[in-house]
Amino acid sequence: MGHDHEGQRVSRRRLIAGISSLGLGAVLSAPGSRAGAASRPPAADLASLFARSRVCGLTPAATQGPYYFDADKIRSDIREGKPGVRLRMGIRVQDSETCAPMSNAVVEIWHCDAAGLYSGAEKESQEDATSGPPPGGFTDKAVMSDMKPSDEKRYLRGAQVTNGDGIVEFLTNWPGWYPGRTVHIHTMVHFSEWRVLNTQIMFDDALNSKVLAMPPYAAHTGRDTFNTGDNIFKDGMLLRVVEDGDGYLGTIILSADSDRDGG
Repeated sequence: MGHDHEGQRVSRRRLIAGISSLGLGAVLSAPGSRAGAASRPPAADLASLFARSRVCGLTPAATQGPYYFDADKIRSDIREGKPGVRLRMGIRVQDSETCAPMSNAVVEIWHCDAAGLYSGAEKESQEDATSGPPPGGFTDKAVMSDMKPSDEKRYLRGAQVTNGDGIVEFLTNWPGWYPGRTVHIHTMVHFSEWRVLNTQIMFDDALNSKVLAMPPYAAHTGRDTFNTGDNIFKDGMLLRVVEDGDGYLGTIILSADSDRDGG
């Protein structure tokens, strides 16, 4: 799979065209399945599988969190050697009013590692893990500004530009956790130089428990928050996941307000 801009340092404020179509394999096509990972079905075209999902309406918004900054990295593989269970993700971005795919949108993701630390903010995330969640807990109404990174590390952060079908692909690890939050991936969509969606991607808790019992996650003990106790979690944030060799493959459709009119 060719990515003409792979590895470039390109600001999220500039849209990059020319990303080739994705080559992900099959994903779980039955809507609403949340019991855990199914066996991988026969290979199929990713865009066709997304087309089977009748998902429209605005994706639930969420805080961008305290550890966001413009990492300036257009790339699909964001692992940088970090250990963890492999997770391949296909994300389709569409307009929340027309349901049409949004091409040339920038999709950024960032999440913590198996120990609960964020790159560019290892010191801060370690301190927060020690002190626990803020008073009142984390909420989707919290207003958090972009941070200035405190270290040079950029693992588990990256951006891609949607193709003509509105799709991007990332190769990452299953996220870890930190006090006060369930397992999640922060996601931001930029379109026409505007931030049109801040949301978070979540996982079925049966799968979370299975993955977090494996190394290196198992060394981080005392998980205190699950989906049902997380005050940001919404069903519309769930990734649809299937087993994929020694890892997992997941897809999600994000519906963004491309013209920012609230629709």
